[in-house]
Amino acid sequence: MTSAFKALAFAGALAVSTALSPAAFAAKTDITVGAQLEPPNLDPTSGAAGAIDTVTYSNIFEGLTRFGPDGSINPGLAESWSISDDGKVYTFNLRKGVKFHDGTDMTADDVKFSLERIGAEESTNAQKALYADIESVEVVDPHTVKVMLSKPNGSMLFNLAWGDAVIVAPETIANNATNPVGTGAFVFKDWVQGDRVELERNADYWGEPAKLEKVTFKFISDPNAAFAAVMAGDVDAFMPFPAPENLPQFAADPRFRVIAGSTEGETILSTNNKMPPLDNPKVREAIAHAIDRQAIIDGAMFGYGTPIGTHFAPHHPSYLDLTAQSNYDPEKAKALLAEAGHPDGFKTTLKLPPPSYARRGGEIIASQLRDIGIETEISNLEWAQWLEQVFKGKDYGLTIVSHTEPFDIGIYARPDYYFQYDNPEFQKIIEDLNNTADPEERDRLVKQAQKKIADDYVNGYLFQLANTGVVNAKLQGVWENAPTQAADMTAVYWED
Repeated sequence: MTSAFKALAFAGALAVSTALSPAAFAAKTDITVGAQLEPPNLDPTSGAAGAIDTVTYSNIFEGLTRFGPDGSINPGLAESWSISDDGKVYTFNLRKGVKFHDGTDMTADDVKFSLERIGAEESTNAQKALYADIESVEVVDPHTVKVMLSKPNGSMLFNLAWGDAVIVAPETIANNATNPVGTGAFVFKDWVQGDRVELERNADYWGEPAKLEKVTFKFISDPNAAFAAVMAGDVDAFMPFPAPENLPQFAADPRFRVIAGSTEGETILSTNNKMPPLDNPKVREAIAHAIDRQAIIDGAMFGYGTPIGTHFAPHHPSYLDLTAQSNYDPEKAKALLAEAGHPDGFKTTLKLPPPSYARRGGEIIASQLRDIGIETEISNLEWAQWLEQVFKGKDYGLTIVSHTEPFDIGIYARPDYYFQYDNPEFQKIIEDLNNTADPEERDRLVKQAQKKIADDYVNGYLFQLANTGVVNAKLQGVWENAPTQAADMTAVYWED
């Protein structure tokens, strides 16, 4: 799924101090990271939930490339690469001395296995479509691998940085869902389902070793319990924090530091484009004009969030501000409904996953839609239910979710994706985008893609999710922005 969901929880830290003397203490080395969502499994290559990457990205698993905290694409298990003149052959030079957590060597054979597994017929990889251009993978020698594409793909290095493309071993893949074995700076220790996941520092890590000896991800779904845990010091960081109304209280307390960075999370009113009457573009346009984005940001997010008018991050250089195209205008919305043959409105479903932006935002949107005659039957779903009913089953009219995967506008080119938008013109735009590496042409196509889905009112575009959280004031190295959904602990440490 766009990993749709690949949907929310990020990083933080704490530690247990070790006394050296009554006056001196060693730096803390244990941390507890709060997360609202527990992952359904721990294998990012076969699951759609973003909560998987929150725990595993870089910590346990690594890919050929990786995202930096500023969104840059950096070397990962590949220390360098070259691209053929026709853009169809990528040659990766792998790092030497890399071992999986079970002690076996990571080689080009593992890269070949991992990439071919993504495209296999039986693959359940949520982002399988991103790697469809991989035609074959050739092992040149143990530390060199060639990836042959059927056509040029200017996004391939970017795509390989996703958690869905991490390198795994055939010997351990069968158990990665519950006992993950990767190459990262931390080794999986334990998973107490319903409570926590524990990681320990990888003593044999190929790169710069982690400064932390132990990381515990503590799963706390209730916002009130999350507040109590942070205040008591039981949790050292909670990002994103599920109750933004508490952030001013944390900011006034010198024990904490409040973070308000940006994410890749386009929060949208997802619409089933094949369910009548939502299959009518004028109905979708009416819904767009019925939405008061700022009221949702203020009411559900306490002012944190940036309004958007299309499925693209405002901090990206190619962003088009199209919010005026779907401005709040309930009278226009009523007129559009009448024009579409629904002067008295209609009824539909609004199925909401657990995050507070969805539950709180859903109540506000239901009220706004009611004002133009659209009645919604609200269902509050747990993530497993949401994935089954909405994402897989497409049994919904409307839903609210934040798509936290970076640069994921290409999901609109998938006719079978859960909002079922099937437009050959848009699909051609994305095809052309994938076929070019020229920066100016890519910029033009990206803007064209943004405008097309805004013109078709595919979804209701609400706001860019802010990376709002709270961390212990002595904690350093936590990502303030979130270029991907990850709680990367590899560079986190405590100040003495």
